[in-house]
Amino acid sequence: MSPTDTDVSGEPPDTWEQVQSSAEFRQLRTRLRRFVFPMAVLFLAWYLLYVLLADYAHGFMSTKLAGNFTVGLLFGLLQFVSTFLITWLYVRYANRNLDPLSERIREDIENPAEKERR
Repeated sequence: MSPTDTDVSGEPPDTWEQVQSSAEFRQLRTRLRRFVFPMAVLFLAWYLLYVLLADYAHGFMSTKLAGNFTVGLLFGLLQFVSTFLITWLYVRYANRNLDPLSERIREDIENPAEKERR
């Protein structure tokens, strides 16, 4: 490939390496990891607690709260609630912290002359 050739994306071959090594991209990756890793650990711990209680605390999990509604059923339903909550929190976090930075990176790739003026 000659220096004037482009890859399938239409960008010069070294553009993506430059983006990946840029401070903005590293900041984007750090922001993403700062949310995703703790949230994944929290959710997996919560799910593990549910599984362990279901396996080893039969008496507690079968405690009736109202009619045939048990603690185990409540915890199972709370798994769904926590999934929706995490999704909502991620969307909110991404809209505020990830999307503006990724949009700026995209604009810099598509309009390199604009980046040089800043």
